[in-house]
Amino acid sequence: MIYLLGQPAWPQFKTQALSEALSDAVGQPVAITASELIVIDAEGPPPPTLTSILGAQVFDLKASDPTVSALIAPRPGTQTPWASRAQDIVQRCGLSAFSQLERFIYLEVTGARLPSLDPRARGLCFDRMTQVWIAVDEDLSPWFLQGGQRAPAVTHIELGSDPHRALMAENQAMGLALSDDEVDYLVQLYHTMGRGPTDAELMMFAQANSEHCRHKIFNASWTIDGQALEGSLFGLIRATHQHTPDHTVVAYDDNAAVMAGGPSQVLVTSLDDPAYRLDMDSDYHVQIKVETHNHPTAISPDPGAATGSGGEIRDESATGRGARPVAALVGFSVSELQIPNDLSVWEHGLTPPDRLASALEIMIEGPIGAARYNNEFGRPALLGYFRSFGAKVGAQFWGYHKPIMLA
Repeated sequence: MIYLLGQPAWPQFKTQALSEALSDAVGQPVAITASELIVIDAEGPPPPTLTSILGAQVFDLKASDPTVSALIAPRPGTQTPWASRAQDIVQRCGLSAFSQLERFIYLEVTGARLPSLDPRARGLCFDRMTQVWIAVDEDLSPWFLQGGQRAPAVTHIELGSDPHRALMAENQAMGLALSDDEVDYLVQLYHTMGRGPTDAELMMFAQANSEHCRHKIFNASWTIDGQALEGSLFGLIRATHQHTPDHTVVAYDDNAAVMAGGPSQVLVTSLDDPAYRLDMDSDYHVQIKVETHNHPTAISPDPGAATGSGGEIRDESATGRGARPVAALVGFSVSELQIPNDLSVWEHGLTPPDRLASALEIMIEGPIGAARYNNEFGRPALLGYFRSFGAKVGAQFWGYHKPIMLA
């Protein structure tokens, strides 16, 4: 392995904020420094061209003290977008022997012993959705494909004499979040098939009920008060357009819908003539797309909201022959903000679920992520909405602990 220490991993204001948060968590002054650590699965000293491209220098990771140093790594089994792009660049520069690389974060902490640091305090320093905290002396070879090694084979799960219990155990171990009804359905399905499931099948079944693509519900048959009804839920949604299809060019058969437009003046460019010019003789249709990215934003507000905007842009760009992005809207509904030392009179001070970001964290980081992605794509985020709500009715609390992130 080759280890290269690079630029600061975070801007100064984020490093300072994390140092203060960690100090509060451990009850004593703590200071953090965070640097990019580029790990390359190769032997021999790296050529100067490589260190120049990566903006990093050779580093002796083995000499690090595990009591004051740690690594934040991408989740095992994943590859960061940075690594994918860096690998392509390194290969194009004729350095294919050094193209198996990944970026970690090298942390140094003064004022606290890392091995005894509370897991909740550690959690302040990394994104639980995409990263893990590991010791500085941990073997990093699992993050790289070794010697043509293939991915692990599909695992076949034996259901045994108590299939419901066996599936519930897999549900817990794999983090599938299947409901009891879904487990009952799978028990019956695999009993009919005369075999047990594979881990791949269970994972695919769980993802079919993803955050905003509930196909197995919307396209399923359904009953009300024991009476089977014609069509599906999605069929009911489509019925409005079937009865009033006027002024629609595309509906329900592409990534986004398109409304009939008319003559427009639009600034355009082309490969042959890159200067902007007015196109005044064409009819342009109008596309308005709305998407939510609620759960990713709840887990990791900045990248979660950013990829919500990105998914919306992707669907517009992939509709028909493609749409020209113009402007964006971003909206958020969250629970009580509970600004420290400034609770509002209507706020109850309830603690949000530990697995989710707080409303305040979402509103500090989420809008920045969504607007940043739009701006980097060349599409300004011009509009937005923000709602904070919490209410206690009897013993029940109502609010948006899991936020709405609308793009």
